[in-house]
Parts: sequence; structure tokens; C-alpha cells
Amino acid sequence: MQTFQYSKAQTIEKALAAADAGRFIAGGTTLVDLMKLTVEQPKALVDINALPLAKIERLPTGGLRIGALVRNSDLAWNADVQRDYAVLSQALLSGASPQLRNMATTGGNLLQRARCAYFREPTAGTPGGYACNKRTPGTGCAALDGHNRTHAILGVSDHCIATHPSDMCVAMAALEAVIHVEGPKGKRTIPFADFHKLPGDTPNIENALEPGELVTYVDLPKLPEGARSVYLKLRDRASYEFALASAAVVAQVADGHIRSVRVAMGGVGTKPWRSHEAEAALNGKPANAANFRAAAEAALAGAHPRTENSFKVELAKRCLVRTLKLATA
Repeated sequence: MQTFQYSKAQTIEKALAAADAGRFIAGGTTLVDLMKLTVEQPKALVDINALPLAKIERLPTGGLRIGALVRNSDLAWNADVQRDYAVLSQALLSGASPQLRNMATTGGNLLQRARCAYFREPTAGTPGGYACNKRTPGTGCAALDGHNRTHAILGVSDHCIATHPSDMCVAMAALEAVIHVEGPKGKRTIPFADFHKLPGDTPNIENALEPGELVTYVDLPKLPEGARSVYLKLRDRASYEFALASAAVVAQVADGHIRSVRVAMGGVGTKPWRSHEAEAALNGKPANAANFRAAAEAALAGAHPRTENSFKVELAKRCLVRTLKLATA
């Protein structure tokens, strides 16, 4: 880890004024690891833990506003979240460990970076190191024909197949969250679907934040009346492991038919993967096994597996079928 300057910001204005000097840090559960690996090498860190962004509040519309500094544990165990947004609580509690959840923040979780071993290799993207377009554009992608068992099968490109690692973000994709940011040009909102970027030919650009912008809040809209939500995660071991496949479903069922549904998937996409194809296959249809399987087939129709991760296609289908069954029971 290289040396860096450290300062604390007491207000959002002061944090933004110091942003040009380096990176914001709160829980540091991702950033510090990446600094140790030399993936991130900021010259300065601006501690934002004192900012007034650690509350969970009801919105006049009936939705929920989550401050960017709300810890994952506090969000997962919040009574309103557990009652009205169970999918989010379940996703958070399936991720990391209790110690990490006690430190990790909502804003930091949004900005998680890839778990690709090549990306995290200290010499990646350098002469003699592993090729990594995410680290150094134009060097290639070692995972394409290397160890890619845990890598993405949806949203991939010839330049990057790294999987987005967050559980929380999969749930927020299904909840159609809205992200609030503040920066040198003022305040703006970003629909969740537009926040994370597909790799395309610029995998080094991972999200829609502009230089110096700070995530301040995440808003969750009120769900349809009577809707249920479920998150299911499949992984190699029961704790402290990233998803091989996961699914988040928000469904409203009446008279045995699906009146509205939102489907997002994790462990298989280069970003939190909203499946409009699955939703189209389900809307207005009876909530039964045949339609669940048809939706799963539609969701994975565009999959592009590599040498070691073709098993994810069927695993993801079964994960989604099971999650739909739980959400519509």
C-alpha cells in the first residue's frame, strides 16, 4: 500500500471540496483491500463518516430513503425494511460476514468492484502481469480463456467477463431504487438501472458517477399493494461466499395470476441483472411451474458461458424458478 493523506469531512460541502484530492472512504471494507493490492492507489482519503447520511426514513410517497452511510447490518435488521422490502434484508444478510456488515455502507456496496482474481492481482495490466482491461484498457482479458468458473455469462463482452459481486444491488435492481448523488455540478438522481455500466469496450468505466460525485441517498419506491419479495442465493458454501447464481423477485399475485413482477439476477451478470425478458414471460400468466421455467429460459436465452462456467446457465434457471415459487406462494 502506498502512502496517502487522510482527512475528515464534517459536512457534504467540505467533502465535495476535498474530492479532487482523492477518494471518499466510509467503512472501507472494499477500498482498503483494493489499496493493499495496489488496484486502487489514491493519494488522499476523505473520511465521510461524520456526514449526516446514516438515517433510514419514510418518504411522503410511502417509500423509504436510505442514507449512503447506513451500515449493512442496520439496513438488514430495520423493521420497515424487513416488513416492506424483505428481498433487501435477505440479500444483505446473505452477504459477507457479520463483522463486515457492521462496517460496510449502502454507498460503498453500490460501488463494489469485481471479484475477478486477475483484476485483483497486484501486477495485473502491467508488463509481465495478467491482462486486464478493467485495470489497464487495451491489455486484454486473461479470464476469457483462463480461470472463469465464477465469472459472468450475461452482459459480457470480448473485453471483460467479470461478475458484479453485490447481493444488495440485485435486490435494489428488482426494487427499482433511485440513487441520489451530489457533486461539483450540483445534485442529481440516477435510476438504478442506469447506475452500473456494461463492460462493452470500456470495462474500466463501471458506473455513472462523474468525477467528484458522492452518493448521498438511495430511495426505494413503495411496492404494489400485496406484493411479496424474495432473495435466493446459491453459492459454494453457506456463509461468506459470493453468489454463483442468485435471484431477487418482487411479485404481486391475484386469483392465481401474476399481476406484476420484477426479476433481477446476481452471480451471472457483469452488472446487477434486471431480466425484462423473464418479466414479459410472466406478466398476466398463471403462477405455475411451467411459466416459471419459461421465464427462466427467457432470462438466460442470451447467456454466453466460457470454458468453466457453463454450469451457471442451468443453475441460474433453477435459482430463478425456485425464487418465483417462493415469491408467489
